[in-house]
Formats: sequence, C-alpha cells, structure tokens
Amino acid sequence: MSRHATSFVLGYHGCRREVAARIIAGGLDLDHSDKDYDWLGSGAYFWESDFHRASEWAEFKFKSEAAVIGAVIDLGNCLDLVNRHDLEVVRAAHGKFLDFCTSTQSPVPQNLDLRADPHGDKLLRKLDCAVINFLNNSLDAYDKTTAYDTVRGMFVEGGALYDGSGFREKSHVQIAVRNNNVIKGYFVPRIA
Repeated sequence: MSRHATSFVLGYHGCRREVAARIIAGGLDLDHSDKDYDWLGSGAYFWESDFHRASEWAEFKFKSEAAVIGAVIDLGNCLDLVNRHDLEVVRAAHGKFLDFCTSTQSPVPQNLDLRADPHGDKLLRKLDCAVINFLNNSLDAYDKTTAYDTVRGMFVEGGALYDGSGFREKSHVQIAVRNNNVIKGYFVPRIA
C-alpha cells in the first residue's frame, strides 16, 4: 500500500464530447473499463498530468467527437507501480494467481503485441490486467478497508524519442481509479 505525502494529482480522461459534457454538468460518473487487456486492471483511466497524451488517444479513438476532461484525484490507498514495495506486492500476487490458475485448470493470460504496433510494446496487457484484478478482488473479498482506490503505473511506449534514445515518444503515467469517491472534482482543461 502506498500513501503519498501529497496524494492529489491532476488526471486527464479522453472521451466523447457528449460524455464529457454530461460529466462536467454533474449528470454522469465515469464508467469503469473492465476489458481483459486494461493495463492496470478495472477502473476509470486517466493520464496523470498529461492533457496532450489524453487528447492524442481521444482523437485516435473518437475522431471528431473527441474531448478531454480533467479531474482532481486523491490517490488514496494507491497500488503504485513505480514504488518498489508495491511492485513486490504485485509479484507476490502473480505467484498466487498462477497457483489459482493451476488449481482451477484455467489458462494463464499472456501480454500480447498488436499487429499494428511496430514497437512491440505489449499493448494488450491481459496477464498484467488479470494479476492486478486478482489482487484487487482478493483484497475486496478479504477486507474492503484495504482494497485499492487507485492503481498507478509508468508505461514506456512508442518509438525512440531520437536516435539512440532510451526515452520513448508515448511514455506516460496512467491511473486507474477503482473507487470513484477519490475523484474530488472534474474540470474543463484550459490549454495554453
């Protein structure tokens, strides 16, 4: 479990214009994605402090209907995958997940590349998603007070930023909000 000294962050969510308008007006809460390839497991997804990456994604996904909303998020009880302790928690959960798959004779999901991705970024994170959901579901069943409100991770993605670079052009920090109560408010981003 990670507690940040300053736990409020700004997150940006790409969606359709009509959804953004309803959320900003207070008539809708963000739906949680529960696809089997979601990088951080089930939750409402935000790019941390990166309006432009959210906008890129929204334009790719929704074309002319694209919009981006901002949110003030209190990370709360955060499974932070840039924190060494929390990475060890996920490693242990992976072991228990494999035991579960063996005992139930279930196939172990794999992280997969998209054919259209020339960078081999494993954009379909079926194994990672299953492990994080397994961990969260175990905590939910055991003790709701320890369940994670958010999951936060750093992702290296895209081609090299420049020749010989270790930096990638689409690297980002993403947050999956599992408990909508940690979203303290939404806003329309002002872009300079």
